[in-house]
This record gives sequence, structure tokens and C-alpha cells, in this order.
Amino acid sequence: MKWFPAFLVVLVAIAGTLCAQETVKTLDAVPFSKILPLLPVPPEGWKAPEPDGSTTDAGGFKMTTAGRTYTKGEGDDAPTVSLNIIDFAGNQPFYDATTAAWNVNQETTTGYMKPAKIGEFPGFEAFDKPGKSGQLWVVVARRFFVHVETTNLDPAELQTWMKMIDLKKLAALK
Repeated sequence: MKWFPAFLVVLVAIAGTLCAQETVKTLDAVPFSKILPLLPVPPEGWKAPEPDGSTTDAGGFKMTTAGRTYTKGEGDDAPTVSLNIIDFAGNQPFYDATTAAWNVNQETTTGYMKPAKIGEFPGFEAFDKPGKSGQLWVVVARRFFVHVETTNLDPAELQTWMKMIDLKKLAALK
């Protein structure tokens, strides 16, 4: 998850700005130790280090992250999947800022962006054909973002990997 710590810094910065603009009532973030077990074991032929996570309170903005990166094979062109779960503790401005562009539906010669749905959970999917990389975001219980990022895999793998996470069990966490 090389990109994930930098991504987390950006999320905390956005959240800090949003919190400074208005009073936001948030919930306590679910400890990462409760989320880590929801990340799947590597499927046959795949490998992954132990999952990692953190729970943060940054000036009243509470967030938990948990993630794991999976690889199949060796080398720079090996298929890779990163799964990340973010508990933003019900921060409405953070939710609004993150989902604001999820209604875009665009297809080009190089890829697509479109709204997505996994079961009852709304989300957003994007795929870059030349880079053979994709992203799928799903929001669960208006407090968790689940993110799948694939490299060197077909777009269908985004939903396949997302469905490996028990989203209903995630929704029940408090």
C-alpha cells in the first residue's frame, strides 16, 4: 500500500478543512482491529503481507483505515490488488466531499467512469485501459468507504474483489 499513507494524509487534510468550516458531529471510529478480519485471505495463487491498519483522532476528525495489498506473481507487471476500508465515523461533510462526483458516467477510448452498485451499496468505478488499472469505491452504512484498486487485471476483477469483503458484516460494526 505504497500510496495509501499519502492518501490518508490528503483525506485528513480535507476532513480538517471541512471540520473547520462547520461543527460536525461524528461517531467514534471503529477500531482497526475489528475491521482487519474482514479483509480476505489471499486467494489461491496470490500472496499478501499481513494487513495493516490505524485509528486516528486528528482534531476531532476520527478515522480508521485498514488495508492489504495482494500480488500474483513477480515483477513490475504482476497483477496487484489493494483493498482498503476507511471508517470516516459518519462525518457528513467528508462523505459529501468524497461522493460528490460519483454521478459521472463517461466512457472514452481509454477507459470509463461510472456509478456502481454492489448489492445494496452504492459506489463509483473507474478503469484506465492503457494502464490496465481500475478503482472501485463503495460506501457502506454511510460511514465506511471500501476501496479496491487493481493493476494489470481486467475491469471485472474490481467487483470480484469487492465481493470478497463481507459488506453486510462491515455495515453492522459499531
